[in-house]
Amino acid sequence: MSSHSDLAQPIDTFARRHMGESPEDTSAMLADLNYPSLAALIDAVVPSNIRRGPLALPAAAGESAALDELRSIAADNRIFRSFIGMGYSDTHVPAVIQRTILENPAWYTAYTPYQSEISQGRLEALLNFQTVVCDLTGLEISNASMLDEGTAAAEAMMMCHRLKEGAAADSPTFFVSDACHPQTLEIVRTRARPIGIEVVTGDHRSFKPGPGCFGVLVQYPNTWGSVHDYAGFFEQAHAAGAFCIVAADLLSLAILRPPGEFGADVAVGTAQRFGVPLGFGGPHAGFLSTRDAFKRQMPGRLVGVSKDAQGDPAMRLALGTREQHIRRDKATSNICTAQVLLGVMASMYAVYHGPEGLRRIARRTKLLTELLASGLRAAGATLEAEPFFDTLTVGNVAPQRVHAAAEAKGFNLRAISATQVGISLDETTTLEDVKVLLGIFGGAPLPSPDSVGADFEGVHARTSPFLTASVFERYHTEHEMLRYIKRLEAKDLTLCQSMISLGSCTMKLNAASELFPVSWPQFSRIHPFAPEEQTRGYRRLFRELEAWLTEITGFAAVSLQPNAGSQGEYAGLLVVRAYHQSRGEGHRNVCLIPTSAHGTNPASAAMCGFRVVPVLCDAMGNIDVADLSAKAEANARDLAALMVTYPSTHGVFESAIKDICAIVHAHGGQVYMDGANMNAQVGLTSPGEIGADVCHLNLHKTFCIPHGAADRASGRSGSRRTWPPFSPDTPSSRPSARTPGAPASGR
Repeated sequence: MSSHSDLAQPIDTFARRHMGESPEDTSAMLADLNYPSLAALIDAVVPSNIRRGPLALPAAAGESAALDELRSIAADNRIFRSFIGMGYSDTHVPAVIQRTILENPAWYTAYTPYQSEISQGRLEALLNFQTVVCDLTGLEISNASMLDEGTAAAEAMMMCHRLKEGAAADSPTFFVSDACHPQTLEIVRTRARPIGIEVVTGDHRSFKPGPGCFGVLVQYPNTWGSVHDYAGFFEQAHAAGAFCIVAADLLSLAILRPPGEFGADVAVGTAQRFGVPLGFGGPHAGFLSTRDAFKRQMPGRLVGVSKDAQGDPAMRLALGTREQHIRRDKATSNICTAQVLLGVMASMYAVYHGPEGLRRIARRTKLLTELLASGLRAAGATLEAEPFFDTLTVGNVAPQRVHAAAEAKGFNLRAISATQVGISLDETTTLEDVKVLLGIFGGAPLPSPDSVGADFEGVHARTSPFLTASVFERYHTEHEMLRYIKRLEAKDLTLCQSMISLGSCTMKLNAASELFPVSWPQFSRIHPFAPEEQTRGYRRLFRELEAWLTEITGFAAVSLQPNAGSQGEYAGLLVVRAYHQSRGEGHRNVCLIPTSAHGTNPASAAMCGFRVVPVLCDAMGNIDVADLSAKAEANARDLAALMVTYPSTHGVFESAIKDICAIVHAHGGQVYMDGANMNAQVGLTSPGEIGADVCHLNLHKTFCIPHGAADRASGRSGSRRTWPPFSPDTPSSRPSARTPGAPASGR
């Protein structure tokens, strides 16, 4: 019988409703292990010299109270109609997809499909995703989703660098059109720097690829809305020995000539506008497609069609899947994850609409943009270039007045320069929206829809078929779609059926109340570059999360920037690199990595330009301290970092961890901790207490972010007191320094 004090507490606490074990289960476990209590077990397992005191965090709230507080935070976000563009578009999420995939634990708790026999449903959905990307881009092979468009572009650059041989590989330059989205350019620059690639930016129309150029990247349509014919430029690039990459808008390719038909070697982008909410920037499913000849250099996962033991068709992950564990620092990338849940949503969006539905959505979007353009010309405005798909760069206007008028109507437009404003339309745009936009720019009447076109002409028009597989013709009504989704769902093992004891991902059935807010419009319909005064709720969440994670990790600062564990590793190592460079020790490039480490560790180190030196483990799998000490001494001049997972990859709190960190520090190195097993540290110890200098946290492993077959692996970086200046950041949405159409900016 509980006490009255206990009885008075909220009933709907997470501890009461969400924790899987019962007191009887705990007692049975302790009896088997011969410990009288959990406290005694913890004292025996966690070394006393790394224990820390209680966490200074707010008191736990019940589920109802937590949701009430979150509603008040969400109310601080203001939902405007965003016409900002820059790679992010509002979209209609079909209700059948939102209800039976995004909000369905049978899809968001599924584990990575390494065991194909219990993953055929997910694998079929991902095969559909690959088919959509291949068909629309006109290339032969695609991976099963990536993290986002910018990361996909950077991975494409590195892939082309690997493919290149000779002089261009020794002194490489990579051209990026200055009409690419600015966030993509920043990610490419960040990825290029550590491995010695020089990024050159400018106008593709005046850039001449030379013998040292191994690749070029252009946007299609570009960030200002213009659609260019890149065929001639790609001929020049190929003649110089360079590979050609196109960052493409997937929806536009339903009516726009696909990149594979005018010489592209790689196409990248995001599937966000295929029924995935804006969500203040993500997560969203990126994509990368390429020519079949390059498949062994392609990063990420690939779903292939094989045969089962009975000889029937079956799907499995193929080629480079988790190849970091074999090739380690020679791996093609450090990516062992993908945005599967969002990739599944995008693939189902294509299945639901089919080729004719996608073509209609694309034509309608272009039609409304043509109507807006016609009305703007009538009002005296100028347009950057033609043809266009959904985006206009409008000149001969007073931007300050225009933005003020737009704000009064609840609209966000893109701030470009002192003379120009950007407008991007999308699937959700209506005729009434176009009327309001014309009123904002001076009140020109809405032209007749019959007075403008809805298709591209000549060299820009798509003439090839797409999505001809039968799956894209069968499920265009809700009940057909529902049955298809449920058929795939029934082929998989998820946490709805049982626990999944695989890997260190600590799979768990996320509380439903934690996931309700994902679908709230105050969170799902916010553009990532919306003005700060519209995103106060999001910013409050960020401040609170940063403060709580700082307390939990024992660090001085936490960045919320990287959106995956692989990117968290990469960002953390870049922090180490920047720290050494700031001290005049940029020559430090040796990274010590235990042979037991997760394969992404050496892959990440190599991507940062580090030389990997393996450290042996003893017979019990612990780090061999003597070998570590010898290798730290031998590489003292060049030692940059040690990468360590704690508890170790075999689940043990190594008692020598403080000595290990001290050895590395004594030889001038820094300690990077892989936070994959952070769930075992929370409240008992912390990276800061142990002696680590930087770490990333996989929020889906420790803090109840949906896994969804290895997506939303939200990496977060923390750093010790001397390092916050080097933490990752993102380019702001301030007006561009370049006026579209201006001369190339050079290097």
